[in-house]
Amino acid sequence: MFEIFRTVVMRDLVLALRRRADLMTVLFFFVIVVSLFPLAIGPEMSTLRMIAPGVVWVAALLASMLALERLFAADYADGTLEQMLLTPQPLALLVLGKIAAHWLVTGLPLVLISPLLGLQYGLSGETLLVLLFSLLLGTPALSLIGAIGAALTLGLRGGGVLVSLLVLPLTIPVLIFGSGSVEATASGMGGEGHLYLLGAILVMSLVLAPLAAATALRISNE
Repeated sequence: MFEIFRTVVMRDLVLALRRRADLMTVLFFFVIVVSLFPLAIGPEMSTLRMIAPGVVWVAALLASMLALERLFAADYADGTLEQMLLTPQPLALLVLGKIAAHWLVTGLPLVLISPLLGLQYGLSGETLLVLLFSLLLGTPALSLIGAIGAALTLGLRGGGVLVSLLVLPLTIPVLIFGSGSVEATASGMGGEGHLYLLGAILVMSLVLAPLAAATALRISNE
């Protein structure tokens, strides 16, 4: 089981590295959106600290949406998806491998660069650490939830718009608890409760999302 999971992850990573432009688009979008707000609002640090959690998390959510449409599209177009459906290994495990690769090339770079971008908003070291940890918990959940939408809209016209319409309402709890953890830490109230809830959402998504996405893929392929 682990070997097939590792094979799927490595395959998707290699394919993603051949399309570096797509990867850089997601990262540049995140950086530009987060960086534009301080320029537009001005140098008032109290205001910047207040809006920072929401801005960073909304930018991360929108950036993750950009790459969702391509999660299964290439495999669907070249017939790889049909072979995946015929393999004796559980399809949910293969889907989980593809989601893991998707997060490594789109979500992880956002997590790593977020503390640097948070400096523009005058966030303290503790707040930046909570921001990093919240994104580390939240962005995999975004990828897992987004995989369900990507599987349901596979092969449809305007799939990117449909994915956003399906996925955005489901990601609202992640957005609320992710930004709430940073806001609570910045105000001195402590964001541990929000982080625990984020962790719970991640565990639930990890268990349920691959199964739901696998079922959606079978329906879409029919």
